[in-house]
Amino acid sequence: MFYNMFLMDFVFFVSIRPISSKKAAFKMQLSWRKRGDSNPRYSYPYGSLANCWFQPLTHTSRCFGEIGCKYTRLFLTCQRKVDILSGFFIHLQLLLLPTVIYMKKEQSKKRSKSLYWVIGILFLVVVFSGVYLYSVIFKPVQLNETVYVYIDSQTNYEAVVRQLKEKKALSSERIFDLLARQMKYPQAVKTGRYAVTDGMNILDVLRTLRSGKQAPVNLTFNNIRTKENLAGRLSQQLMADSLSILDVLEDEEKALSFGFNEYTFVAMFLPNTYEVYWDTSVDRLFERMHREYTVFWNDERRNKASAIGLSPVEVSTLASIVEEEATFADEYPVVAGLYLNRLNKGMRLEADPTVKFAVGDFSLRRILYRHLEIESPYNTYKHTGLPPGPIRVPSIQAIEAVLSPQQHSYLFMCAKDDLSGRHNFAVTHAEHARNAARYQRALNERGIF
Repeated sequence: MFYNMFLMDFVFFVSIRPISSKKAAFKMQLSWRKRGDSNPRYSYPYGSLANCWFQPLTHTSRCFGEIGCKYTRLFLTCQRKVDILSGFFIHLQLLLLPTVIYMKKEQSKKRSKSLYWVIGILFLVVVFSGVYLYSVIFKPVQLNETVYVYIDSQTNYEAVVRQLKEKKALSSERIFDLLARQMKYPQAVKTGRYAVTDGMNILDVLRTLRSGKQAPVNLTFNNIRTKENLAGRLSQQLMADSLSILDVLEDEEKALSFGFNEYTFVAMFLPNTYEVYWDTSVDRLFERMHREYTVFWNDERRNKASAIGLSPVEVSTLASIVEEEATFADEYPVVAGLYLNRLNKGMRLEADPTVKFAVGDFSLRRILYRHLEIESPYNTYKHTGLPPGPIRVPSIQAIEAVLSPQQHSYLFMCAKDDLSGRHNFAVTHAEHARNAARYQRALNERGIF
């Protein structure tokens, strides 16, 4: 390679020497013309002195014989020597030129072959990499059941990846990370509950998380006795913690904004199944419950409540007592009719569940006289009418039983002595006393005091 470069430089250097002499000849001819020397004997047979440089060596002697000036002859003698050297190097250059061209072609071929190999290898790498990435990215995840990813306000990107890995919802953690960072998901983690189903691929999972497309929660609650129970049950199914929910339940101003007070606020919550988002805020949750309450209490139900002389909240309060008193749902309408009969006659309800609520112990199996003496607005043995609010979150079935009570004349009820949870109903106090005696005897026999 270096030899070729040297040879080309040398040939080029030598070949330009005659050209410089050629230029000198032009300059000399121009100087003659400026002096006005237009003698034909000083002209050259081929148009100019420079043409002698291109002719064979015999032409130089011809030029020499036709020019008589000694300076001209001296110049042409020097020019002839230059022509000889120039001709030599020109012939040498012509001899070496094919070799140089061949060597350049060989080098070009080698370089072309190397370039083709490099391009081919790179192409294969790109193809195989693309096939591998495609197979990994679009490989469906194999799951026996749908898994859920929970992201709260404290969850970062690394925690999300850790959840997916633990639940085996990723075919390749590394590829997921590359795609996630390319899509800038680590900076855009959104709260929520996201479902990963069988057959989803990495791209599907990432798009679901990044778009915030949540899987809704079927929020359910029943058999709730206190505000603390309600807050705890809701927080188990939502992102919100129980303390934040309980704070709102005990907020009197919040209760008033929805048309309730601190005692009746729980009546707004109707046990049912509601489709909500896991990350719904506490305020939105309460707004949703109020909408459901408003829909439930339509004109038909309000008319039924009015027919028995109660407001919707009072219906819920009585329904809470009925549900707490009766173990079996088929007794709900009977018990509801009994309490309505007592209310209509101005009699105290004397409902044992209200005493348990006032005492704060729903596990009591036997109400004693000392329990009846507790001072509380919820103690219906002391206070006439309904308590200030529900003693539990009543079920819809209990509410419907109050709205459609069984028509009868019962005023008294007592648990059966078989302790089955069912009741004996009575119209007179004497009959009720006999039922109560049998029940108390059964408790004594079993050692329940």
